[in-house]
Amino acid sequence: MHDHNILLRQWRKVSRLAFWLAVLLPLSVAIGSAVALFLWSLDRATQARFDLPWLIWLMPVAGFAMVWAYQRFGGASGGGNNLIVDEIHQPGGGVPLRMAPFILISTVLTHLVGGSAGREGTAVQIGGALAGGLGSRLHLDAPLMRILLICGIAAGFGAVFGTPLAGAIFALEVLMIGRIQYDALLPALLAALVGDWTVQAWGVGHVHYEISFVPTAVVGWFGVDMVLLAKVAVAGLAFGLCARAFTEASHGLAAFWARFVPYAPLRPVIASILIIGLVFLLDTRAYLGLGVWSAIPGDPTLIGFLQPDQTDYTSWFWKFLFTVITLSAGFKGGEVTPLFFIGAALGVALGALMGVPTDLMAAIGFVAVFAGATNTPLACIIMGIELFGATHAVPMAVGCFIAYAASGHASIYGAQRIAVPKTRVGWDPDPAVPLHQWRKARRSHPTIETRNDD
Repeated sequence: MHDHNILLRQWRKVSRLAFWLAVLLPLSVAIGSAVALFLWSLDRATQARFDLPWLIWLMPVAGFAMVWAYQRFGGASGGGNNLIVDEIHQPGGGVPLRMAPFILISTVLTHLVGGSAGREGTAVQIGGALAGGLGSRLHLDAPLMRILLICGIAAGFGAVFGTPLAGAIFALEVLMIGRIQYDALLPALLAALVGDWTVQAWGVGHVHYEISFVPTAVVGWFGVDMVLLAKVAVAGLAFGLCARAFTEASHGLAAFWARFVPYAPLRPVIASILIIGLVFLLDTRAYLGLGVWSAIPGDPTLIGFLQPDQTDYTSWFWKFLFTVITLSAGFKGGEVTPLFFIGAALGVALGALMGVPTDLMAAIGFVAVFAGATNTPLACIIMGIELFGATHAVPMAVGCFIAYAASGHASIYGAQRIAVPKTRVGWDPDPAVPLHQWRKARRSHPTIETRNDD
């Protein structure tokens, strides 16, 4: 009898493994293929914007059409990343399959006309939509659907940046501030790896980043450059405050649009006029689109910030402003790549001021501002190692952890939950309450949890 129970348990384990392989392999290939198509389309749209500068004048038309189409045909798709996170925490109406084509087309359109946006949100929504659609057709129960949606996030994130390890951790870490549940770790890792391999199989490459700075000698106590780490710690505080300012400005301006421009399709029209005005005021188009590379010599770019001995004190602010205006008004795309730009540019400015190699500080800012804005420091450290190598893992970890702490309970993902608060021991948060609802209630009743600095 005892041997029979052992065999039965082993059979169940094998059956579960076979189930996840049968489900995740085709799903991850589909997500990776969709992300490959998205990346290829995004590159073509960016090149077209440089080749045809007049496309920027279509920004108001594109914005109006985009928001109108979402309102008319998108249904729940407009919920974006937050809808997926909400469905993982509290299953409801599901993630509509139509989210995938809607977000892919609208993000490419945003970049075609010059909106300052990213690509992470698009990849995550593609992954979540395809996972949700498959789960609905398989009639999965809530626990299995939860894992499947997490795998969709992991596959999309890992595929779009070429960082599968970070993608797997991000999909788990982004759900709850201060806690990771590892029940979906292996499926998420499998999904992220297969998604990334699929993009590579389609021949779609990723931008290669590297840091030129290499320590030439062992310095400081126990071979640790304490002066450098102290400067990185100060910069980490600035990165965290910048991340918090970005999230607050994004949510605040979105609320402003909703209050004073009730007709949603009109919001991107007004935002487009502001963006075009800034372009001509600054006499540069460097802050449009992703900002990873530029066909115009001399433009500040993400790749350029990672070159040694850079000096640029203002680009982080202008990218910050362009991105907040673009995304808060209803244009589609992610926040993460603009956050990479903002963090790297701010790192260049701080490195130049503090006498730290600017390429090193740019790489730290690259991941640290992202860590502060998403509350995912572990994923960001792993991403830094995957993108830049492990040589500077310690300063990147210092920057990410301090930025995470300094950003408070702010996030670009309002559907996150608080499992473990960052401050005030003894505060017992309700993990069922989304972050945006908790912050709204706290503003309405400032006496609630007054001892906590969020």
